[in-house]
Amino acid sequence: MKKKILVIDDDLNVRDYLVSLFTDNGYEVSVAGDVKEGYAEAKKVKPDLITLDIEMPGEWGPRFYRQLAQDTELKNIPVIVISGLSGHQYAVVKAVASISKPFDRDKLLKIVKETLN
Repeated sequence: MKKKILVIDDDLNVRDYLVSLFTDNGYEVSVAGDVKEGYAEAKKVKPDLITLDIEMPGEWGPRFYRQLAQDTELKNIPVIVISGLSGHQYAVVKAVASISKPFDRDKLLKIVKETLN
């Protein structure tokens, strides 16, 4: 059974790139353009992993993560932060990884594979 990844990012180009990258590597991918949509999608698909942008319109990533951490069904889903914001590695302390944009696709895939295996 394919592992499911939820991509939460307000940048359409980043979302499209991550969907292609993960799909090409055998993952099932769903997307959300903001935190509210991301939370609804997480409740619906119960992903095995979430990639999370920090700075988005409306609410931002750390607030989403706090909401996720308080949800008994979703709190154990690993999160990888992918952000262009400086200091992002401190935004979600319990993230399995924090990667800067632009990111190295091979490094990201390695982290995803290690996290999901």
